[in-house]
Amino acid sequence: MRGLNMRTRKIVAKGEYGKTRKIKVLSSKLMFQGRVFDVRRDRVIEPSGIKATRDWIVHPGSAVVLPVFPDGRILMIRQYRHATRQYMWELVAGHKEKGESPVEGARRELLEETGYTARRFKNLLEIYPSPGMLSERMDIFLAQGLTEGTAQPEDDETITLRIFTLDEIKRWMQAGKIRDSKSVSGILYYATFVARGRK
Repeated sequence: MRGLNMRTRKIVAKGEYGKTRKIKVLSSKLMFQGRVFDVRRDRVIEPSGIKATRDWIVHPGSAVVLPVFPDGRILMIRQYRHATRQYMWELVAGHKEKGESPVEGARRELLEETGYTARRFKNLLEIYPSPGMLSERMDIFLAQGLTEGTAQPEDDETITLRIFTLDEIKRWMQAGKIRDSKSVSGILYYATFVARGRK
């Protein structure tokens, strides 16, 4: 038990460590309602028994696309992200529309942002980019069998496309040129478990 704090030690001693217990929501208040997400303030009793007030962002979830060509090269996009005050290189992604499945969202976002369509989509992994405050789940899809077409970006999107080798992406990550978390997660997962030594 070395390295655990006092509270964790007490939970382990009671035999509760790792058990699933339900959360109790005492109250929930809508603080902000937006076009894509809402913000709520909940008073809760957490599974550990802690009573707390949590502000959190309610998000419908996002679909992320890792488009890979037959030779192993990867399509990425560059766009301005106001929250970071900078342009960022990323995988194709966007929030799911109401009633849309993750793979439907992936198909739509790939077409809108790049003009490409894909014959095959494979769900690689699911991530929660900021679980301390955000409910958003990102479903990351590998897209293969790509066919080029005409992009259909939204009015407020200005997107640049670039095709990279996997080695180029790794070097850019190491140099701090690719810092978007969904892209780093998806590409490193692909490189580790799927690509099988592609460069």
